[in-house]
Amino acid sequence: MATPIKRIEKDFLLKVLYDEQLPLMLKYARNEYVLFLEQAPKLNLVCRANEAVAGLKISRKLELLFDYRGQTVTFATRVEEIKGPIITLEPPEFLYKNLDRAFSRVPAPADMQTSFSFHGERYQLSFPRTDEYFPVDDPDYNRDFNTANIRELITQLSTWAMDIAGNHKLVMFKDKPVESTEEKLLARSARAFFIPYTAGDFPSTENYGDKPVITEGYFKQYLEEGGTDPVFSEEAIARFLSKKQKEGIYSDLWVPIPFHEYVIGYIRLWTSEHGRAPMGPDTVEAAFQFAKVIAAALKLNGYFKGNEVKKEFYQGKGIDVSASGLLFAYPLGPLTASLLEGSMIDVQLQTGKRLIKTASKIVRRYKDSRFMYFGCRYTDIAPEDLRYLFEFIYGKKLTDSETPLDLMSGC
Repeated sequence: MATPIKRIEKDFLLKVLYDEQLPLMLKYARNEYVLFLEQAPKLNLVCRANEAVAGLKISRKLELLFDYRGQTVTFATRVEEIKGPIITLEPPEFLYKNLDRAFSRVPAPADMQTSFSFHGERYQLSFPRTDEYFPVDDPDYNRDFNTANIRELITQLSTWAMDIAGNHKLVMFKDKPVESTEEKLLARSARAFFIPYTAGDFPSTENYGDKPVITEGYFKQYLEEGGTDPVFSEEAIARFLSKKQKEGIYSDLWVPIPFHEYVIGYIRLWTSEHGRAPMGPDTVEAAFQFAKVIAAALKLNGYFKGNEVKKEFYQGKGIDVSASGLLFAYPLGPLTASLLEGSMIDVQLQTGKRLIKTASKIVRRYKDSRFMYFGCRYTDIAPEDLRYLFEFIYGKKLTDSETPLDLMSGC
């Protein structure tokens, strides 16, 4: 029997739908579609379907379902807006669980072996580690960046920074230890340290111009962890800002340069002229773009050469499996510390009759006293492997009406 979900759990599950990009299944007019949330759920649910839903109209009532950790969840909603595959839905009043579900996770079969390896290149570096993973691919070139010529790239950064702020520097942690308060905050958070105006306040939100920054609350937590009495944390922040003002700094920005699970350095810009406007979201956005390009250029030019980790597969313990993902465990240690949410791994599922290979994305992880557990979503599984896996774990063939699972596994 379906059980209604309480509001707090409902809000959590809607957030998980977006954060983990869980697939929503929709049956409409004898067809099946797969939807994913395009935006964090707020006043409505903005979804992208795998294809335009034929015959769908405004105000039409729909029922959608999804799988969360083996639990089928469903809800009813209405269509607010349709733009091709983009469908805007009313937020559901209720979510329901305890439903029969054909495609839920099942315990990993005893005769299935699970192994994994890092996807692509991985490095063992002496830079500060973060708790997030930042892939370094070719950047989105909205400028004429030349990553093959680092000297030219640094000159371009300098020209831009001087025009925006008047003062700047580029620091690599390979050349110096992490020392200042700002550097310690950058290294541990991979967020920007940004004070738009030192006579004002820290940003009040973690996302400033859609980029992560250190808020006043985060700074207070850092100070209190370092021994500052919570009663005096606001006073300590006031002294910190006052010191910058006395040094003639009116607007201050420190942007980390992340590379995989490391922060390898930072870009700093600051203004010291009364007549110059404080820096804003556009500057934060551009500085993050420069940081991304610099990391890509350093990789391209062999900066990390010689520190590559040899690729090998490790035997994990399969916990449960579905046609769209896998949960496995591995003993706590340096290896599991490098497997962060958002990072990609290569997975091999050996079933005895067939070896299934797929790239997968780690969408969540948690630990107990002995193991780290990794929830993964397949991102590149061959259709014939998907059909075999489906039959192997569910004991039935994947029918034509169930083909949206191909899309679920490939997103």
